[in-house]
Amino acid sequence: MGDEEFSITAVVAAAAQGDQAAWNDIVDRFSPLLAAVLHQCGLSRADAEDAAQTVWLRLVENLDKLREARALPMWIVTTGRREAWRQAASHRRVQVHDPGTGPWTRQPASGDTPDDVVVRSERQQALLTGLAALSARDRELLLLFLQDPPPSYAEISRRTGLPIGGIGPTRARALDKLRRTPSMQAIVAGECDCREPAAQVRR
Repeated sequence: MGDEEFSITAVVAAAAQGDQAAWNDIVDRFSPLLAAVLHQCGLSRADAEDAAQTVWLRLVENLDKLREARALPMWIVTTGRREAWRQAASHRRVQVHDPGTGPWTRQPASGDTPDDVVVRSERQQALLTGLAALSARDRELLLLFLQDPPPSYAEISRRTGLPIGGIGPTRARALDKLRRTPSMQAIVAGECDCREPAAQVRR
């Protein structure tokens, strides 16, 4: 069992027994992952904060039922997406829109087809699933680079403890690990399969 697996297992077990320090460690480690999930779902800052509080409450209620500690990152991803969808559905029910007004009347159509939307959603899910499979350090580093705009190398060094000269190589290794996760490999394989018939026709 690797150090990362043991760390997650030990922290989850301690938190389930009521260890406040262990619980704080979980929140500190996985808040960036949860924030990325909620951002991908398009929630406003206020809605994202509400959704995050609900996810952590759900985790408190279910931590002792988690069968495999290493599944915690994926549990957070899945629960975060569900809560974001619930928030979005709630807003759709309570908000009344004038069809002649709204941001869509001022923006050009994106031209996306339903298939484009599905593919983009699948890629986002694969990315989040892949991030959940990484170590806490690799995940935190890549999530920092996903911020818009990304923080400076000095800020990344301060937040991760990595020397500035080591950030680039560490990021490259983390990206390589992300590409080799099963979820990302499945997306790559699927896109290759989709292109194969066209390649055969050209031959």
